[in-house]
Amino acid sequence: MIKKFVILLGLVLTGCSTVTMQPEQTSKYVNPPTYEDSKNFFFWGLVGEHRVNVTEICGDKEVIQMQSQQTFQEGVFALLTLGIYSPHSVKVWCSEEG
Repeated sequence: MIKKFVILLGLVLTGCSTVTMQPEQTSKYVNPPTYEDSKNFFFWGLVGEHRVNVTEICGDKEVIQMQSQQTFQEGVFALLTLGIYSPHSVKVWCSEEG
């Protein structure tokens, strides 16, 4: 019984989470992002503040989507370190036209 609980708890704690922001409501873009990076957070995301300058990334192009995500792999890191290290990925999509 305890083994099943530990497995279930591990699956729940390593689940993926995604927040997607778009200036105009459209369907979510699935093509490769213009910019992608991993940002380090600590203590379940309570420590660590990161800013992404989309103007610097896209230049004169329009920002069409920005996404913050904790992947399964990043969730495993958070679980193994008991939340001390909790990385998140950030992605930015720019329009093709300037």
